[in-house]
Amino acid sequence: MKARVRISTLAVACALSVPFAAQATDGYFSHGYGLKNKGMGGASVALAHDAFGGANNPASGVWAGGRLDLGLDVFSPRRNVSRSGSGGGMLDFSVDSDSNYFFIPEVGYTAMLSRDLAWGVTVFGNGGMNTDYSGGQLNCAAFGGPPSANGLCGLGRLGVDLSQLMIAPNVSWRFAPGHSVGAAAVFAYQRFEMNGAHLFTQLSQSPGDVTNKGYDSSTGLGLRLGYQGKPTAALTLGASYQPKIRMGAFDKYKGLFAGNGDFDIPSNMTLGLAFQASPDLTVAVDWSRIRYSEIASVGNSSANQAPLGAANGPGFGWQDVDVWKVGFQYKSTPALTWRAGYNRSDNPITSRDVSFNILAPGVVKDHVTLGFTYAIDKDSEITGAYMHALANDVSGPSFFNAFAPGMGGSEKIEMYQNSFGIGWSKRF
Repeated sequence: MKARVRISTLAVACALSVPFAAQATDGYFSHGYGLKNKGMGGASVALAHDAFGGANNPASGVWAGGRLDLGLDVFSPRRNVSRSGSGGGMLDFSVDSDSNYFFIPEVGYTAMLSRDLAWGVTVFGNGGMNTDYSGGQLNCAAFGGPPSANGLCGLGRLGVDLSQLMIAPNVSWRFAPGHSVGAAAVFAYQRFEMNGAHLFTQLSQSPGDVTNKGYDSSTGLGLRLGYQGKPTAALTLGASYQPKIRMGAFDKYKGLFAGNGDFDIPSNMTLGLAFQASPDLTVAVDWSRIRYSEIASVGNSSANQAPLGAANGPGFGWQDVDVWKVGFQYKSTPALTWRAGYNRSDNPITSRDVSFNILAPGVVKDHVTLGFTYAIDKDSEITGAYMHALANDVSGPSFFNAFAPGMGGSEKIEMYQNSFGIGWSKRF
């Protein structure tokens, strides 16, 4: 047992040493947690084939058994923003984000305390507002900006960086044959940086706390609850719920985020099932809802008539999203398992809020995934997963029309994504 504890402690320490980065798939939540689940489109709430219960369903640990899962995902989002039709073309531009590759570690560990009781820890992350656009495209003197400005008429490079790290110790209990419940404490850390949004200072209640302040961070504590049960031998049901996590404020950006820098983590829930169609084939279906609108700094409309940073100040205008995930797992040989999946998420961004979301163009909806696991021996295996998010875009009127009616033209934000991850697992 001491050796297992040392292994899990080392794994968590390795994960914490690597910053979590962009995962703008289902909004700024990942399309899945754990490489096996990522290969199945993220469908996971009724499955128990890894140690990522703290992220997916804390009731799963007692079925997963003692194991360690380590993974690294290479995530590549491609973003383009553009403006056209401005008066005389003075504000027209098109630019790609230069932040294109991110390395995202993941760790899961479970251990059996008794036949019906297990504990574990999951380390995972969220993100997605990671953009970096070059400056110097525009002459913004007429709008109070510099003669060599970025796409939002600020100085230098334009972009934001939001990362969220979750550490979720969890416990699961099999309270009856075929049925379990679980709970996870979610320790959340997040950091944020904004650069190049100098024009926004004219709209803020605290102009000195809007942009180019370096990184700021905050912490919070939340809870995730879960259930898994088998009404029949072939069917497993799952449910998971995480209330809103109240985070400390980003004090350096209290002039940007509504509520003097508040940036909480929205509540989310998932319901799903897994069906054993044959001894070798499993089909899983999940439905999730993420309530972005309950976080003022994320959900408030960018058109709100209040200063930036105020309680009802402008936000990114993100709507709540529903996410459908369908996954297939087929064991072709005793050593080799294949996976495929599809994930369909609502787009949280409407045309009304395109200008603010130049900073965070999380508009993709459709994800296709593939994956595999190969058993090295009876206790260890390697897993791979690939995801492609199809290109999507949203267009809308530029907020510069509020400064000079009819002169701002329209803007378009667009994105597509790829990711590939590889992992190693050990059963105890």
